[in-house]
Amino acid sequence: MKIICVGRNYADHAKELKNEVPSEPVLFMKPKSALLQNGHPFYYPEFTSNLHYECELVLKVSKNGKHIQEKFADKYYDQISVGIDFTARDLQDKQKAKGLPWEIAKSFDNSALVGNFIPITPEMDKKDINFCLYKNKALAQAGNTKDLLFSFDFLLAYISRFFTLNIGDLIYTGTPAGVGPAEIGDSFEAFIENDSLLEFNVK
Repeated sequence: MKIICVGRNYADHAKELKNEVPSEPVLFMKPKSALLQNGHPFYYPEFTSNLHYECELVLKVSKNGKHIQEKFADKYYDQISVGIDFTARDLQDKQKAKGLPWEIAKSFDNSALVGNFIPITPEMDKKDINFCLYKNKALAQAGNTKDLLFSFDFLLAYISRFFTLNIGDLIYTGTPAGVGPAEIGDSFEAFIENDSLLEFNVK
């Protein structure tokens, strides 16, 4: 399986990091070794001193596909969860300043946390899904899919132009504004609506 991530998919987040708001999706990938399932502790990496959390909705691909048309894209994913794209911000800033790729800042082991998945039902309005992250029981991030620059279906179609999608692949759909530092001892809990789907501690 592979993990495909979408950067700058909420305008306010792009602005808070002083990035341009993109006209098409910004994609990057994480290896399978980046995945950390719900219930496992996250250990603070020794190579960064500025680790940031980024809370995102995560889609699970349910059907193999390539060159998917947007109007059929909803047939290729059937579960959703909430996850964390951990970012070594100091390494990322250093790599960006040199014009270099920043996989070492985004794709390291256990950098992609994911919660328990729930089914996407016909009653679910995918254009109005609330999700949030609590840090030490205080609200840290909150988002709603109505603010996505690129919808789930558009993302699936766009991604499949470049990469064949396989059953079990995960798509991290972007983070809203409010990213911030994580420290050893912090506890996190993430929700979709009122459902707690991800909980972990930083050690």
